Amino acid sequence: MAKRKHYHPIGGLFTHSERREKVARKLTALDRLNQSIDWEAFRPVLEQNLDYKITPGEISPQGGRPPYDIVLMFKILILQKAHALSDDECEHQILDRTSFQRFLGLEHEGRIPDAKTIWKFRERLGAEGLEALFAAFEGLLHEHGLLLKTGKIIDASFVDVPRQHNTREENEQLQSGQIPATWSAKPALQRQKDPDARHTQKNGEKHYGYKNHLKVDASTKLIESYTVTPASVHDSQALSDLLDERDAGITLYADSAYRGEAIEAALSDLGIESQIHERAYRNTPLRPRQKQRNRRKSRIRARIEHIFGHQSWCYEAHLIRTIGKVRAWLQIGLGNLLYNFSRFTFLGHRMS
Repeated sequence: MAKRKHYHPIGGLFTHSERREKVARKLTALDRLNQSIDWEAFRPVLEQNLDYKITPGEISPQGGRPPYDIVLMFKILILQKAHALSDDECEHQILDRTSFQRFLGLEHEGRIPDAKTIWKFRERLGAEGLEALFAAFEGLLHEHGLLLKTGKIIDASFVDVPRQHNTREENEQLQSGQIPATWSAKPALQRQKDPDARHTQKNGEKHYGYKNHLKVDASTKLIESYTVTPASVHDSQALSDLLDERDAGITLYADSAYRGEAIEAALSDLGIESQIHERAYRNTPLRPRQKQRNRRKSRIRARIEHIFGHQSWCYEAHLIRTIGKVRAWLQIGLGNLLYNFSRFTFLGHRMS
């Protein structure tokens, strides 16, 4: 009978130490993000939008345990979005994964924010706070010369939320901006209902939720601005929220959904050169020359599809599990900011 091998516990300790050193030597995407992004640059924006100027270690005026650092909490939201984690799963993964702890600077820290703390911070930040962070980073992109006054692309992508089974009468009331009486009578039920999400259908696919409308730099594929609408809103209706007088002199690329006399006139008034796809009409198909022009425009316009594909593939940005437009706006904005962080890192730049 073969003898069992016995391993000395000290050898096991050395093996564990060697394993951690080997993991530490390999750079991850999170490490590269840490090397490129100066997270401290966002502290003033966070303080202004959270009205939260207590530094770690100080005693809160309300008493109790000192709060977690706001920059740390912001990084947790980015980490959470990058891996499509729930609050509970995010807490567990931070406790369990060395790479997460290294990204957050918590390798030797005993206290780890729990799920409820993560939720509270995200609620306090809100959509407006996230937009302020996005604007701050946009300003830095301008400083680096990464948002050029040349070509811009606009488009929208669906962001679905869990579907709700409402009656026809309830949907009609929601469409008119009213809360169904059956919901008001049951507060617990109303908290599980999303009065802002809408149903729509495109190319035979049904969607329920919201749309992420983007304006993107055609050269660097960085997101310059965004807005969020219910899924039923036509793409062209968000155009005025994405463009303004600062876009004078640019060339704008978009698919044929944005084509129309009113839009062409508005772009002309803003001094924007339209390269929007031409569209066919009933009994009026596109001529060969029009098709050729569209193909030429598509070589540039398709670059925005790379962004939507990256967001969907890397962190499931096509699906969120929130209720209400405000929280949806925050989650969608986090995905857009995370994409810009990743793209900035890929382009080889560092915040200074």
